[in-house]
Amino acid sequence: QVQVVESGGGLVQAGGSLRLSCAASGGTFSSYIMGWFRQAPGKERDFVAAITWTGRRPYYADSVKGRFTISRDNANNTVYLQMNNLKAEETAVYFCAASRQAAPSTYRALYNYWGQGTQVTVYS
Repeated sequence: QVQVVESGGGLVQAGGSLRLSCAASGGTFSSYIMGWFRQAPGKERDFVAAITWTGRRPYYADSVKGRFTISRDNANNTVYLQMNNLKAEETAVYFCAASRQAAPSTYRALYNYWGQGTQVTVYS
């Protein structure tokens, strides 16, 4: 059983940056695909980014490519999401998730463990 806890959310002006962290415990972190999703009020929880076990292959939603960077530190059981040039429409609760699948996926149903989320509010 893996537990994940997100941190780093907050209030930021449009065009600014935030770095989210996700600390994992209770399992072999390096054996899990890790992903980030976000959910705006009244909307579905959408895929943002995912990363392979080794951290060598990141995957991104088209809407964040070139602005967001996912990375992981297996020695410290942590995955990060660096978000640059944030937009007001990206205001959402951001969730970290762990997957036992063999490859990253954009489907939230394939992620087994979820955190409680961290609020990101982007104002213009």
